[in-house]
Amino acid sequence: MVYFNSIPIYSYNIINTYPHDVRAFTEGLVYESGFLYESTGRVNESTLRKVDLQTGEILKLHKLDESHFGEGITIYDNKIFQLTWKSNVGFIYDKDSFNLTNKFYYNTEGWGLTHNDEHLIMSDGTDQIYFFNPKNFKKVYTIKVHDEFRPITRLNELEFFQGEIYANVWKGDKIARICPHSGKITGWIDLKGLLSPKEYKNAGTLNGITYDKQNNRIFVTGKMWPKVFEIKLV
Repeated sequence: MVYFNSIPIYSYNIINTYPHDVRAFTEGLVYESGFLYESTGRVNESTLRKVDLQTGEILKLHKLDESHFGEGITIYDNKIFQLTWKSNVGFIYDKDSFNLTNKFYYNTEGWGLTHNDEHLIMSDGTDQIYFFNPKNFKKVYTIKVHDEFRPITRLNELEFFQGEIYANVWKGDKIARICPHSGKITGWIDLKGLLSPKEYKNAGTLNGITYDKQNNRIFVTGKMWPKVFEIKLV
């Protein structure tokens, strides 16, 4: 492990790779019971998907209205919560049927979404992370993310596990580990080199992190990446 300004920087080992749809402009990623639930973006191409991890097969697909750009998702109480980028509206689906059951509203952009069993946790592309009541989507509190010297902005796809928030930083190869109470960066995960140079030519930025709690596995991917990677932090 190396350190930058006293903050540890983790590397990775690749444990497994799985196929990923190269047309998927990944905005949100959740693992549950052998399946990936994925939200994809782009104008008139945004979707919600259930995907077989092993094969990459799309088992269920819901296409968003062309006016909405899909963003982060999380699964809470057997419901899928999905953000949109600039529409100030999110959607709540039945996890099994993908039927739309409700909507919620917010006054910022929507980027990443996760939860800690008590709150929905949302990013909006700034240095702020918001904690919401999942029942009525009222804001409970906000943290500002920072290292020792400056705010950390462009916080994107989120995952909460082992007591920390993990956040993709848009257009970068690093994932931030964030204290959910103070907002301080507790570590960086440097994922440079996951794709080969040839694969990178046709792929977008790293985006998408999720955790298999039962088997202690971390999965990451990116926009239009050909693979989902299972990694172990080093």
